[in-house]
Amino acid sequence: MRFNWLSDYLATIVNTSAFFEASTRHLAGLHQQLAPRNIYCNIKSTSAEALEHILIACGVYFLICLGLYKLTFWLSATGAGATTGGASAPMLGSNNNKASGDTASSGLRRTLQNGLHLRSVHLPRAAISGRVLLVTAHPDDECMFFGPLIYSLVQRADCQVYVLCLSNGNFEQQAQLRREELFRACKRLGVVESNVILVNATNLPDDPNVEWRPDAVAGLILHTVESLDIQAIFTFDRDGVSSHPNHCAVYYAAASLCLANLLPKACKFYTLDSINLARKYLSVFDLLCTCFMSTHWCILSWKEAAIVRGAMLEHQSQMKWFRWLYIYTSRYMYINSMREVNLSDIELEMQIHDH
Repeated sequence: MRFNWLSDYLATIVNTSAFFEASTRHLAGLHQQLAPRNIYCNIKSTSAEALEHILIACGVYFLICLGLYKLTFWLSATGAGATTGGASAPMLGSNNNKASGDTASSGLRRTLQNGLHLRSVHLPRAAISGRVLLVTAHPDDECMFFGPLIYSLVQRADCQVYVLCLSNGNFEQQAQLRREELFRACKRLGVVESNVILVNATNLPDDPNVEWRPDAVAGLILHTVESLDIQAIFTFDRDGVSSHPNHCAVYYAAASLCLANLLPKACKFYTLDSINLARKYLSVFDLLCTCFMSTHWCILSWKEAAIVRGAMLEHQSQMKWFRWLYIYTSRYMYINSMREVNLSDIELEMQIHDH
């Protein structure tokens, strides 16, 4: 018992040494982890894992868009059985089975259309029948931004499409050439030459540095609407798709007519949605965002979009290298999304414009 204190003292020394050794090992490990090489390896490993997750998510998104793209045109197609509607009774059993299959397919198509609201053309009735006016700022706007809309409208027998271009494209002193290109492009899209109106006004030059007077533009739009008895107007929205000042001026001119209650009561006003840069160059892969974020749209198949590209190629004076990239990657060559503008929307946007 007299030597218990010695045993306790020795045990304390041993425990202190073990604690010191453990602390030393921990500090050495921490120092090793904080070494620049190890920090770089950790960041690289974490970044690679995050990039892998991003790529997987993008792959899944693209596959969903492709599936919806295919499904949209299958739903928009009209089956042969649906058009005939059983006008005559089939004579053979095989024909009877085929008719039953067509009927079932048409029923499934209608069910999915009503449930998913997937259609290649989803526009209000007022916008797809009667007389429609498309107001643009320059020759080539009709192809670069409104191609899917024009193509979809001209396919309807009950829709008469007019194009009002407010400048002659004389920015590079090529007004006559730009005029001929405009008429050829509209013809490729299906708009007859007599329905194309090209304004040659000195106060509306094709120049981003010249601010167009809204009252001058509004007067031209109103005169065209009244003389042609237009039922729907389509033009740019407040951002003008590319933020071109002339594009924005067209919107504010049309909006001022609506705000002053000068448009005919039967005339509806629609604007083309401006989207961010990432979506703008997603091509058909913007389909999912369009269906969930827009109320009205027109979607073209690859074959139909080729017609719009062909119309754009008529504007040879504008086909710089970046335009070739645009016509194959831009979402506006495949998809147009629109919204109807009401008085409250215009009042809010005019306040934003004033500020």
